[in-house]
Amino acid sequence: MVLKPEPIFEAVRSRNGRGPVVLLSPQGERLRQPLVRELSAHDDLYLICGRYEGVDERVATGLADREISIGDYVLTGGELPAMVLIDAVSRLREGVLGSADSPLDDSFGTELLEYPHYTRPAVFEGLAVPEVLLSGHHAEIEKWRRAQAEGRTRRRRPDLSL
Repeated sequence: MVLKPEPIFEAVRSRNGRGPVVLLSPQGERLRQPLVRELSAHDDLYLICGRYEGVDERVATGLADREISIGDYVLTGGELPAMVLIDAVSRLREGVLGSADSPLDDSFGTELLEYPHYTRPAVFEGLAVPEVLLSGHHAEIEKWRRAQAEGRTRRRRPDLSL
């Protein structure tokens, strides 16, 4: 099943805004944080979701500004990738998170994965919160977090640059 181009062209042409038209497709560029940042700068985004075999190729070549994939696998439709893209982009928009600084320390806010997080109790089933986090010494805590983020990135995602 391939979606016909006419209703898609008509829907996109009737839009009020001027934001980019994005076709969610396993053949598109991979969604990564720099692209999320770029898309978050737009007030409007128009997402086209295919189903099964997707959309008529003329939608991709004559209507979409870009094709985006959320990973190297295939789903039955573009609805889940659209929700992933909406969530990733929305959280970078002003007012969505409690603080504009919140996403800066997230994984991929920089080229590092985020450091580990802990909460109470200080010891749970024999597993302790690192002493430095209980020390109240903010400079040492920041140093520990940076070292943890770098180590975690090297171990888990060596493809990311440090």
